[in-house]
Formats: sequence, structure tokens, C-alpha cells
Amino acid sequence: MPPLDLADAAVRAGVTTRLGELYAGRPVLVANGALAAVTGPVRWLRDLGCPVLVVCTTRGAGEIPGSDDVVVVEIPAPAVASVTDEMRTHDAVFRRLPTLALSAVEAFDPDRRGVWMATPFVTSDRPIAGRPVTAGRPAAWLALEDKLLAEDIWREAGVPTAPYRIVPVDRDALAVATAEVSGPLGAVWSGDARDGFNGGGDYVRWVATDEDALAAFAFFAPRCDRVRVLPFLDGVPCSIHGMVLPDGTAAFRPVEIAVLRDPARRTFAYGGLGTFWDPPVADREEMRGIVRRVGDHMAAAYSYRGAFGIDGVLTADGFRPTELNPRLSSGLTTATDFDRRFVALLQANLVAGVDTGLGVDDLESLLTLMDAARSGRASLLADGVDVGGAHEFPVTWDGWTLRRSAHETGDVVAVADTPSGCFAKVVPGGFQRQGDRLAVVDLALVELLDREYSAGLGPLEMAPDVRC
Repeated sequence: MPPLDLADAAVRAGVTTRLGELYAGRPVLVANGALAAVTGPVRWLRDLGCPVLVVCTTRGAGEIPGSDDVVVVEIPAPAVASVTDEMRTHDAVFRRLPTLALSAVEAFDPDRRGVWMATPFVTSDRPIAGRPVTAGRPAAWLALEDKLLAEDIWREAGVPTAPYRIVPVDRDALAVATAEVSGPLGAVWSGDARDGFNGGGDYVRWVATDEDALAAFAFFAPRCDRVRVLPFLDGVPCSIHGMVLPDGTAAFRPVEIAVLRDPARRTFAYGGLGTFWDPPVADREEMRGIVRRVGDHMAAAYSYRGAFGIDGVLTADGFRPTELNPRLSSGLTTATDFDRRFVALLQANLVAGVDTGLGVDDLESLLTLMDAARSGRASLLADGVDVGGAHEFPVTWDGWTLRRSAHETGDVVAVADTPSGCFAKVVPGGFQRQGDRLAVVDLALVELLDREYSAGLGPLEMAPDVRC
């Protein structure tokens, strides 16, 4: 049977209807930290005839679901200091709902026919309030999201890596490891997942001096048992994504990760994802080959199914992986911005063990559309920055600078407080083109936040393209 051409909107719509049977007509309880993050999924669920209730901890930045579409229950957000701390709370927060929230859930779904649609940081092994969890992931797959375990996976899958050392959080051991692997820009220390998931660069430290090492040791000592030491990898931060299916692993296209850096303070800022940038063709195919090898290994070793991503850096020597994201990550949703509904429903079905009838050739038919429909959104999570609520305003773009505009321009900056600081994003009306680096827009967003909100984030730099 020939593969389905999922780049054809009509073909994809037919498959999407079939995948939607997982939810169609059922009450759905959506568990997510930010209400604005589920505006799209709420719309999809309503199209499927689902009554929807959202449990959230904050409003978030951007459009929120209309009051006619959803029942919203906001619960107190735990005090956190970083995005890692916030994500770590998701499973416990939604499993220990306050009495008022539980009452709202029971009133919404008295017959208990409903299902939860959760974030990947909510485990799916056990029900919540007597209702099954979808769109989360098993705890065993969540445990794979450990930068130290990733090194074993690269080795077992035959993936080229940078030299590294994994050592206990001990000053002497760390000093020796750093001396052994440091490059011209120093080394990077990454902490283990002893206390749970860590991401967003929160457990990553750039070490180039003795002072950097002392500060990094002070951070990791109470939080981790072991640290991975890598040389600082210069080049474009990027990721490559795939989906593990019954007949193999579908491999997609590279995605730029806009990681900004401050050489003076030796810090990093995560700035969103984009597909406007293209690596050399040979590097693209090598990255896709890495995805296939890693996906096939995870299927064999961990019975893995569904989406995953590999983050890394395109160095002068080629792509070198740094971390594994065993989930439907933002990179793949960016690459498939043309139809996030299809990808989200496919992922939910795969994790639930549903036979989707789709194979590798079917999924890889999306590549032509991914390359044609470029996408990206500059964004920043700024810990400890308070912007005083939620704000949206039009901006102008001259190729280097974002400025507030008194008139509608089609380009909008949305900013909102979060439990750990603030979140800001640029919603572009089309000013980016193929070949552009998203990091350029992120630098402009940093400058705008410093100018408008005294955020104190800059000055920062973008990583150079050392391969082209």
C-alpha cells in the first residue's frame, strides 16, 4: 500500500478526524500551568464536541480561551524560582487538587466519562481523580530525560559525541574533569535529574574560570549527585526530532534553538525555536540519521513510542548532541506549526497505545510541508522579573530592533508574569524569511524587555554559525 501524502491537507484532515476519536464527544479535563497555552487545544476539543474544563495555575501570555468554550478553574501556583521548579510541580499539583477544584471537576463530569489532557510532565501511569491521563507520558519515559543518561543512549545507539566526563559533585573531581575536556571557551557543567526533570538551561553552567567553578559547585552541591562536564560547544544550537512508530522511526527536519549567551556573566538565556535557518544538506541528513538510530534504540530498550527530540550544537566538526527530550517537545510543534492539532492528536494516540495505522513513510511525507511552511517564535523566560500582569502591544521591526508602536503592525509582543518570573514572546506577522536566524529577533526582544521593563537581561550575544 503506498504511503499517505500527509502534506495534502485533505488527506491529513481525514486522518486527524480518525485520531480525534480518542476524545470525540467525551468530557475533557485539561491540566496545564498556563491558561493561554491551551487556547488551541481547547478549540480543537470543542470542534470534537467535547465539553472542556481547564485546571491552570496562571493566565499566561497571549490569547486565552473564550468563556463560552471552557470552564476555567485556577488553583494556587506553588512558589518556585525557575521553570525547572515549575515543571517539576505539575504532576503533584494536579494529583493533589484543592477541595474546590475537585468539586468543580466532579460537577463538570459527574458520570466520570471524562479523560485528562495533560502536559508531558504529568505521568500517565495512574488516573487523576478517577479519570485516565492522556497526552502525558509514563514515568519510565520521563526518567529518560536526564542529560547524564543521554550519554549512555548516544553510545548504545552509535551516535558521535563530544568528549565528556561524568563525575560526582566533588570539587577535585570536577576540577580534573574540567581540565581534561575544556576547549577554547571553557567547559559546560550539567546536573543530573536526581530530584526530577531539569530544563530551560536552569541546571547548566558555563565554567571558564576558577570563580565560575566555585559558583557552579555551590549551585550543584545541594541539588545533584553527579555532573556531566562537556567542552563548550561553539556553533548554532539546534535540535532534530522524530517519532517512534511500530515500523521504525520517522525523522524530521532540524530546528534552530535560539540560545543567547553572556560571556561576561557566563550565563545562557533560552529564546525560542525556529525553522527559518537551514544547516548544510549533509549535516541535515546526518542529524536525521541520528534520530533514526536513537529512536530505534529507545523502542528496543524502553518500548518507547511517540515523539522525541535531540538537542545539540552544529559545531565545526558536525552535530554533537547534548540532551534527549523524550516527549512532544516545542521543537517538533514549531516544525509542524502548519497543523499542531494533527501532531498533538497523533502523539496522544501513540502514547495511549492506539494503533494509528500510520508508518514511517506516511509521517516523513510531511517533510516537504515542513520545509515550505517556515515557522518560529522568539520567546524568553526571565526568572525573577516582574512585569506587573499581562500585556500585549504592537511592535515595529527594522531588521534589528523591536519598538512599541501606536498602530497595528501585524507583529505583537505579549508579556506576562509567571510563578518564577515572566514570559515574553513575539508573535510575528511575517517579517522573517528562510535563511534568517531566530536568535536575531531574540536579541531584539531582550533589548525591548530591558528598555520597557528594566528587566536587566542584556547585553547578550547569539551563537555563531561556524559550519557554513
